[in-house]
Amino acid sequence: MKTDDSRSRPGREARGEEETMFRELRCALMRGGTSKGVFLDAADLPADEDERRRVILAVFGSPDRRQVNGLGGGDPLTSKLALIAPGGPEGADVTYTFGQVELERAAIDYASPCGNIVSAVGLHAVQRGLVRAATPFTPVRIFNTNLRRVITVEVPVVDGRAVEAGDYAIPGVPGSGARILVDFSDTAGAASGALLPTGHVREEMAVPGLGTIEVSLVDIANPHVIVRAADFGLSGTESLEAIHSRPGLVEQLEQVRGEAAFRFGLVDDPAKARTESRVTPMVVIAGLPAPYRAAPDGREIAAQEMDLAARLIFLERVHPSYAATSIACTGVAARLPGSIAAEVVRAVAPGAPIRIGHPAGVVEAEAEVAHSNGAPRVTRAAFGRTARRIMEGVAYVDA
Repeated sequence: MKTDDSRSRPGREARGEEETMFRELRCALMRGGTSKGVFLDAADLPADEDERRRVILAVFGSPDRRQVNGLGGGDPLTSKLALIAPGGPEGADVTYTFGQVELERAAIDYASPCGNIVSAVGLHAVQRGLVRAATPFTPVRIFNTNLRRVITVEVPVVDGRAVEAGDYAIPGVPGSGARILVDFSDTAGAASGALLPTGHVREEMAVPGLGTIEVSLVDIANPHVIVRAADFGLSGTESLEAIHSRPGLVEQLEQVRGEAAFRFGLVDDPAKARTESRVTPMVVIAGLPAPYRAAPDGREIAAQEMDLAARLIFLERVHPSYAATSIACTGVAARLPGSIAAEVVRAVAPGAPIRIGHPAGVVEAEAEVAHSNGAPRVTRAAFGRTARRIMEGVAYVDA
């Protein structure tokens, strides 16, 4: 009797007399903070840049808004790539390259890291044995190729195994998990050369249809431009729908972002930011503490629960919660006297966390800035995340 053994031969599908060969890629699907990403071993991918991009896009199912034919989640927060390699420069335990995989374009943006995903990189490194596990916390030094800097992640460990379960909850993620500490303090100036790329903690910027406003440009974790909510007729506590329904508002914020990208040195023309620097800089809309209802559960957030209110513009959309790198940057900015963030933040004692009210709730930033010869030096830019391994296995793409 003739037996169809195609099921027992991974990587090939029988179609009559023809066989279509598939490339097998070891992968893991990990949640880190409020994001989800596909983890691939960098060594498994083609060396040719164009072929590598083709393979990665096929893994995700891009370009396609639903990403129905791949592992992507059909949303910018779940269409994220982590390329992993053991070791790295500066005594790193692991090397991490982040890619934002586009949904509707055949493109991958490698301009900046994802702070949510980096928490899962630390967990992944311990689970894969890329670093020696130590109880109760294993520090993982991660060399990020996007910034060319080291990010430190502390992973909780019990009996030599990374711990995922715990009682630490972050807004935007159902349930709770073990707290993973992520510190971006070594990344100040990574994109532009300085924490304050123009040398000013606050500067003026002309916005078409609005006039001249004040902004703060801060480069840590990712470049950010921080604007005063009141300058746009906002409080900083608005819902996503309220911001998107305001005619012309998102376009004005994109104009701010384009000019900021130029001042950061990310583009040579503000008009090119939409195509050449889509992810960064991010825009933080900062306001005074005020009550609002969190999405999606409608819980009332009291003004006393936060030290400042903020909304984040990411890829021309209001972020449903708050990017992890934005937690670090906003916290540091709030510690810089004279900045827009420092203007609106409630007085916070040194060493105390800075509480940021965002659409899904409140998150804490651990930020400290020292001053040496008048220049600010970041000594801490940390925050807590949770992460977990969702699956590990093999992805198949056309060879």
